[in-house]
Amino acid sequence: MKKVPLISAILWVQCFVSTAFCDRTVRIGATPVPHAEILNFVKEDLKKEEIDLDVIEFTDYITPNIALNDKSLDAHFYQHQPYFENFTKEHDMKFVSLAAIHIEPLGFYSSKIKKITELKDGAVIAIPNDPTNEGRALLLCQSNGLIKLNPEAGLKSTLSDITENPKNLVFKELEAAQLPRVLPDVEGAVINGNYAIEAGFHPSKDALFMEGKESLYVNIIVTRQGMEHDARLQKLVKALKTEKVRHYILRTYDGSVIPAF
Repeated sequence: MKKVPLISAILWVQCFVSTAFCDRTVRIGATPVPHAEILNFVKEDLKKEEIDLDVIEFTDYITPNIALNDKSLDAHFYQHQPYFENFTKEHDMKFVSLAAIHIEPLGFYSSKIKKITELKDGAVIAIPNDPTNEGRALLLCQSNGLIKLNPEAGLKSTLSDITENPKNLVFKELEAAQLPRVLPDVEGAVINGNYAIEAGFHPSKDALFMEGKESLYVNIIVTRQGMEHDARLQKLVKALKTEKVRHYILRTYDGSVIPAF
């Protein structure tokens, strides 16, 4: 019988242990609130299924997609369906949506006015600058009587699609994560739910107006094409879509985050 050198044997054992560990670990990217919080809530449940959930937090909407594409992540949980569809199409990324988890209503916030009727002529309004969230913000403003948009633009509305602007509002396009920080410098801002919560706002109480349950912008778990049947990811989805998680979302966020299952 051929003897295996001691060092080679040690390396083989290390490799085997490392592989076994990696096989049970899911590296998932998420923005801190509420995505990472929800994922951390199911960590112990997944351990019982022999899955170790490694939650890596991001503070922007672009890096997680890049990290998933270059295989630094197994999945991510931070974006809504229209953003996902637009980004993957523009960047030719082969991703798959695994499950719809929740909706974070977009809201209009202000530190200078208490009612939208107090908005002055020529007021500066900050909105997200990425294509899907900009259209979403403009549609929200339209539904609350601030502007009118070209109906053909739909979810992809931009500033050039504004057909009526009776208050001569000036829209300032900024990265979504920056919106809560600039609120003191503008008359109002349309802020994504996760960034509003992270900044200490309670959307259902602090927003002057916000989206309802009919929103199309459901937040999803995403992975690379070809991994959608991965047993670890299927267990993750199963752990998230439970009554336990539904009650956690309703109890923790009090209407600021709405379960989509």
